[in-house]
Amino acid sequence: MAPITGGAPPCARAHGAARWLAGRGIRAGSRVALDVPDVLPWFLGADLLGAATLVIEPSWTSRERAAVLADAAPDLVVTGVTAPPGDPVEPVGGETFFYLPTTSGSSGSPKVLVRTRDSWLRSFDALGPLPGPVLIPGPLSSSLFLFGALHGLWCGRDIVSLPRWDPEVAARAEAATVHLVPAMLSALLSVLERRGGPCALRTVVCGGAHLGDDVRARFARVLPDAELIEYYGSAEHSLIAIRRDGTGLRPVPGVDLDVRDGVLWVRSPLAHSGRLRDGRLVPATGWSTVGDLVSWSAGALVVRGRAGSVVSSGGKLVPAEEVEAVLRSAPGVDDVLVTGTPHPRLGELVTAIVEGEPTLRELRAAARAGLAPADRPRRWLVTKELPRTSSGKPARAAAAAQLAAGTLAAEPLT
Repeated sequence: MAPITGGAPPCARAHGAARWLAGRGIRAGSRVALDVPDVLPWFLGADLLGAATLVIEPSWTSRERAAVLADAAPDLVVTGVTAPPGDPVEPVGGETFFYLPTTSGSSGSPKVLVRTRDSWLRSFDALGPLPGPVLIPGPLSSSLFLFGALHGLWCGRDIVSLPRWDPEVAARAEAATVHLVPAMLSALLSVLERRGGPCALRTVVCGGAHLGDDVRARFARVLPDAELIEYYGSAEHSLIAIRRDGTGLRPVPGVDLDVRDGVLWVRSPLAHSGRLRDGRLVPATGWSTVGDLVSWSAGALVVRGRAGSVVSSGGKLVPAEEVEAVLRSAPGVDDVLVTGTPHPRLGELVTAIVEGEPTLRELRAAARAGLAPADRPRRWLVTKELPRTSSGKPARAAAAAQLAAGTLAAEPLT
């Protein structure tokens, strides 16, 4: 398989980056860690050489960074260097490792995976061609945004990048396609509702979390001429299922799914090749799971969320992500994270941490309209800003830890 740049307009400095890396001993099979603001030319340059790249997440603690680098064991860490221009480099083809994504940014300590170039090229095929320019509204340290950028190049489209999410700027961007997560989509729709007028977007690709029916309805109302493509996947498995035209999540062709005791297991040619521990590859074999709770409905996959995000309250297992999807429909809610807090009788109390300026009355009305009584939050907190991962998703583990330690910047909503 040819490098990602093979089917896309070449990044002007990718070949210069490749020559710079080669001059420092990087070759096929090497590992490179990037701690630079301009990720794309360095990533593409490493791929031209057949090397695998780790993109360092700026928000990692020093302990997390040290642990990730110990597992990845890169041959070179690129820091604070601008990729220079350079003459073309003959690309290394074949089935090479090209990306070292990290996982668990929303629910635990990062671990380092290994992906082949072919696994992502197959994922690009599954998603298909999209119009451009393509807006990438966040840092490429997020695998979700890196996937969107490389897919855009694979489509032969220009890439428009934002260093961080800003719905006002995104609404004004002259882009035909945008990659985002549900909280970003809700914020973008709010801006478009408020300002009115035409919008250049023709396709919105949404992944990373469950999207509620209310958001789909808002999308159809605000962007009636645009297509909404939802996908479900993970860093371990890449794309698992795609939803187009309101038909429900349908498995990607060639991806085998099995539901065991309500938990999804996957066997896929798009999946990762293994994980790195102390620099050594632990190969992935056969079926694997990330612990997502799912069910089937009329041939479509229904994802209820990660088993680790379930709240056990009064003998009932409450799927936090389903509760969040309902509460995002309430007026004044920018985003919401649901977790459990200790309770002497119920075990855990279903607790909603809401970002925005909602009223308790409207939140409770949304909960009554969309949730069974046992699933409705009993404790309500409001915050100006939820802890987030690099992809913009609420950082579930970080928020729960801060809540338990009493350091979360949130107040009771009354």
